[in-house]
Order: sequence, then structure tokens, then C-alpha cells
Amino acid sequence: MSIDEIIITKAITESYFKDLLDNLELDVAIAGAGPAGMTCAKYIAEKGFKVAIFERRLSIGGGIWGGGMMFNKIVVQDSAKKILNDFGVKTTQYAKGYYVADSIEMATKLAIGVLDAGGKIFNLISIEDVMYREKRITGIVINWSAIEIAKLHIDPMTIRAKFVVDGTGHDSSICRVVIDKLKLKLNTDSGAIEGEKSMWADVGENILLDTTKEVIPGLFVVGMAANAVSGGPRMGPIFGGMLLSGKKAADLILEQLK
Repeated sequence: MSIDEIIITKAITESYFKDLLDNLELDVAIAGAGPAGMTCAKYIAEKGFKVAIFERRLSIGGGIWGGGMMFNKIVVQDSAKKILNDFGVKTTQYAKGYYVADSIEMATKLAIGVLDAGGKIFNLISIEDVMYREKRITGIVINWSAIEIAKLHIDPMTIRAKFVVDGTGHDSSICRVVIDKLKLKLNTDSGAIEGEKSMWADVGENILLDTTKEVIPGLFVVGMAANAVSGGPRMGPIFGGMLLSGKKAADLILEQLK
């Protein structure tokens, strides 16, 4: 058959905007398609709730792809291995309590897990602001990442959500919006963003479940964003805490959604 470029263009345009229109009102909007954000999305979506992830980059996966220092392997501990099993990620035991996974397989299978559970992932979209109504976060304000990068003054649009999850990693950018624009106090010791501490994997991994929480009504933090907001250290290429953080946030949100 002959190929018609206009049909191709129509197919892409109509299909994309149908997806976007279908996700303008969500149960949960997640900022960042890193390991914590994707884990959170999968466990919520598989319970039948409407979840979408908005990733500002072209690629999903956050820090997974590079493994440790561009060696595409990551490590998880015993407590997180079940989550990788749930996503179908293969692991190899390296030492007692330590399992190695391929970072490429992990990134792709986390994404597949989200999509197969009924979640949606949008890339190249930045969240530049939040909706705040009646003393809780009620949605997000989005724009194309290219507009942000080019620093063009083009107005954004909005998506309503019952809950928002900040999974933006070290930047904790959604929480920064809350601090800078709304002047609200977060659920931290100082009420502000405490800031990420230097690497200490043992401490960082073990406190991550404590720092994964609702920081103001309607807004949760997960993964490295959680430690950055509450002042925990970075963990390096061990990813178990990220997965457990995403699962904990999903459980907390599901309790409220139900």
C-alpha cells in the first residue's frame, strides 16, 4: 500500500490529544517517572484508580539508566526485591541481602508495569505550578518542557487531581513551588525544605520510609525528593529505598482514596 504522511500526522495528533483529554481529571498526578514515581503509579493504577505520570525529560527512568557511574547495574536489598519481582525484573544475588539488577531492564519494566496496570505516562511535560483550593493541593499546572527550556512566556494549562506526588528527585520541584509561591509550611522539622545531605546509603535507605509522607494536604513526596525535603542523605546506586518509598506512598494514598 502507499503511505500517506497526512494520515500519519492525523493518527498521531488525534490519538495523543485523546489521551491528554482523558487524563485532565485524575485520582493521582505524579511528577517524575523515576523509580519511586513509577512504583507508586503501578500499585495505585492496578486498584482501578486513574493515575498519570508527567515526566519533563524525553526519557523515563530518572537515575536508573546510568546505574552506578555509568555501569548499567543497580543494587536492591532484601526488603525491596519483592517489588522488582512484581514488575518482572530479574535479579541475581551478589551477597547475602544484596541483589543486582540490569538498569536498562529495570527502567523499561517499571514503565511497562505502569502501563499494563492502566496508568499513563506523559513525557516532555513540565509541572510549573500547582492548584491549591480550600487548603489542599487539587491539581497541577503543566507546560511543554521545550517551552520551559526556551524560557518562552507562554501560558500553561491545568489538570485536576485528588492527590499529587512529588517524585522529581533531588530537585523536589513541586515542594519548591509550594514554598516559593504559596508560602506554605511543609510537614518537616522546620516547615521548609531541609535539603539533601551527603551520601550515606545506610542512613538514607533506612529513613526513606519515614520521609515518604504527605507534606501538605494532597501532596506526597517519594524517593529522593522525600529525603531532600526532610533532610536525608543521598543513597547512590542502591534503589531499594526508592521502590519501597513508591509502594508506601501508594498505600497511604489508597487508604484515603478508598
